[in-house]
Amino acid sequence: MERERQKTRDKRRRTLVVAAAVVGVLGLATVVGVIAANSGKGDKASKAGPVVGPSGATGKDALAIQTGKDGAKHTLTVWEDFRCPACKAFEDNYRTTIHELQAKGLLNVEYHLVTLIDGNMRGTGSLNAANAAACAQDAGKFAEYHDVLFQNQPQEVDDAYAKNAKLLELAGKVDGLDTPEFRACVEKGTHNSWVAKSHEAFRAGKFRGTPTVLLDGKDIFSDQSNPITPQKLKEQVEGTAAGSGGGAAKASPSASASASGSSSPSPSAGAKAKSSSKTGSPTAGGTPKGSGTGTGTGAEED
Repeated sequence: MERERQKTRDKRRRTLVVAAAVVGVLGLATVVGVIAANSGKGDKASKAGPVVGPSGATGKDALAIQTGKDGAKHTLTVWEDFRCPACKAFEDNYRTTIHELQAKGLLNVEYHLVTLIDGNMRGTGSLNAANAAACAQDAGKFAEYHDVLFQNQPQEVDDAYAKNAKLLELAGKVDGLDTPEFRACVEKGTHNSWVAKSHEAFRAGKFRGTPTVLLDGKDIFSDQSNPITPQKLKEQVEGTAAGSGGGAAKASPSASASASGSSSPSPSAGAKAKSSSKTGSPTAGGTPKGSGTGTGTGAEED
């Protein structure tokens, strides 16, 4: 009887050991599966395929889209986000002057596209709009579509540009842009990785926010004792300004006036952060890590 009881105990022990082993294997498989799934998501977010730059992209690593006539004496470098209210304020205030100087062959503009607001406010509108703008560059219609996107910019909290249908609808405002080729480029996100690379260059540059605007390498908004205006920009480019020298700087325009009426809109500086500017600019967007202002990183992988 004792031997029978021992056999029963041994059998029960073996059953428990086998069951525990099975549970352990299944648990390990589950953990591995979760890690693999999360790794896949990270790869998808950070590696959206090969980097395909738009036609005619220029500058370092071909990350800029240039408008204006070749051989222009002056270059305006602009880092912008299509969801950024301060960028819209800059465009609304300076668009006419910039186009006038370009028409005279005195100025070209190098646009660098950024996805700062996607990181701060969440969404993909900055990325999708930038990709669509790059697709417009392929069609030779970047300048026109660029202006249309800013003129029709939704509220910062409204991620309307995440919808390709909206981007295609706005393409209808540019003669000859809404073609099957353009639609395919927008729908496929052909230039998404290129846009992501442009944003990484922005972060590496440690700029404070968007818009960042440089004239011949010099931050034209840094001198708040003598703030830039469209007229002053025109004078500097035409060579009629008195004492308009200066060296290069890596800084974006500081908050000098409201987005609705200023000639020098403040850079986007954190949608959920309280503005540190003493001028009380109402615009808000985001800044990269380590900049000292704002709360978000602008990382589109979120």
